[in-house]
Amino acid sequence: MPLLVLARDDIRFPPPELASREGLLAVGGDLRPERLLEAYRRGIFPWYNEGQPILWWSPDPRAVLAPGQIKVSRSLRKTLRARRFQVTFDTAFEAVIDACAAPRRPPLENGTWITPEMRDAYVELHRLGHAHSVEAWQDGALAGGLYGVALGGAFFGESMFSRVRDASKVAFVWLARQLERWGYSLIDCQLPSAHLASLGARTVPRREFFALLAQALARPGRPPPWRPDEDLDPVAG
Repeated sequence: MPLLVLARDDIRFPPPELASREGLLAVGGDLRPERLLEAYRRGIFPWYNEGQPILWWSPDPRAVLAPGQIKVSRSLRKTLRARRFQVTFDTAFEAVIDACAAPRRPPLENGTWITPEMRDAYVELHRLGHAHSVEAWQDGALAGGLYGVALGGAFFGESMFSRVRDASKVAFVWLARQLERWGYSLIDCQLPSAHLASLGARTVPRREFFALLAQALARPGRPPPWRPDEDLDPVAG
């Protein structure tokens, strides 16, 4: 595949269908808010390691989840019923992204793709009301959480972390239940994993993903800041 290099003064992207078999579409550009939002609208996201240029991806197949189709295992349902965690939205975005960026213990992951440049870009998106976090607290300490970007009726998940067993799963269930209430139709999980599959994510061809994305973007989004409904029951939906 010819390497498609983005100009810094032009936020347009090439057609995602030109991505390589692995999903790599383009390299370069920057992480200004306008470019990031244009990327998400086109089904494209940045993913690269420190020391690399910015790499832009549109994988095929794509991992997705409809909020109303989240799977809750028996053990996770038990944890939710026990109310072991207090869940908040948009309360500690920077703490969540910093925890997601922290090195994981081998063999789970070495290093991090959330570079300082990436961190600053998403903190700015949060300041502008486009990026959101979900926090799971235990005894006043941040036990787990996740963050992502919202446009229209789509939520683009970026990363999650857990310091306590099931904390990130609890945060994800709360997010899915609330997004369903708000009329969101798509959670973009980007790349498939066993963890996401256990929560109900499925893989779809890129063409189907684009159709789902177009439908979701046509829906109205929830204005910031996000707060979970007081009567939301993550067990019952």
